[in-house]
Amino acid sequence: MAIDDRPFDLLLFWILFNLFALGMLALELRISHRPGHVVGFRQAIARSAMWIALAAGFAVLIFFWQGRQVALEFVAGYVIELALSVDNLFIFLLVFRYFAVPDEQQHRVLFWGIIGALAMRACFIFAGVGLIHRFHWILYALGVLLVYSGIRLSIAGGQQPDPAKNLVVKALRRLIPVTDQYVGGDFFVRGWKGNSGFYATPLLIVLVVIETSDLLFAVDSIPAVLAITLNAFIVYTSNVFAVLGLRSMYFAVAGLLKTFRYLHYGLAAVLTLIGLKMLTANRYPVSTLHTLAVVAAVLLISVGASAAPPSKERSTGK
Repeated sequence: MAIDDRPFDLLLFWILFNLFALGMLALELRISHRPGHVVGFRQAIARSAMWIALAAGFAVLIFFWQGRQVALEFVAGYVIELALSVDNLFIFLLVFRYFAVPDEQQHRVLFWGIIGALAMRACFIFAGVGLIHRFHWILYALGVLLVYSGIRLSIAGGQQPDPAKNLVVKALRRLIPVTDQYVGGDFFVRGWKGNSGFYATPLLIVLVVIETSDLLFAVDSIPAVLAITLNAFIVYTSNVFAVLGLRSMYFAVAGLLKTFRYLHYGLAAVLTLIGLKMLTANRYPVSTLHTLAVVAAVLLISVGASAAPPSKERSTGK
């Protein structure tokens, strides 16, 4: 019997999963938040592999608890969310470079950014599933949004927004004075250069940019997973696993992101295809397995094309 059919079991699984997520975050906090600690490439690779392994293990548990179909829905949701989260990594890299964030403070910003992202996405998911169950036409609106997002991403050609133009950052600078340099890992300080009162530090500005950027990405990624399933538990857990692994993935691939020059086209195609799936689901239903296969194929093609040398290099034999 699916756990959705037994309210007590459903509540128990929600509690256990959130305890697991909080426990993993606490472990990350204890291991990483040491003065002057910088996450190395090997450490990031190991942690990224750990998160992927945990997600795979969770998929196996879902298979035995709810069956093959629900397990496939989790895997498809996780792959889509993880793939779309890669675009977040470009934003993180841009923001950290723009604000010249010290290497030893980047993990702190990402840690608190992930906590905020989990809270925002939980609200989005519960609101979205509830509204879709009540107003089915919202699925079509979300489908149009995804198709639009895919076209917009394709036209943008991977161009990233300017952090200085973030409206929330501009508003924050008007509300509270900001120090002209970083103060360790603090987001706020009392008094600055002989002046009284509270000051925000540039690290808070960076955190705000990260949070608002993730909010915009959630508008695209969560509807994409809702196209796969309306099971709130599956949508939530697939999002949580993807977001929790995003921090480690950033440090693992930060130096390689620029090599994936065609990845944004693959992500644009994924958004467009998922949007079309939502718009045509009643007339042309597509199985979760087929959706997962298409998404994986599109991503592999875009990554493979990015790894291939440019045509000029091939022609000159370089």
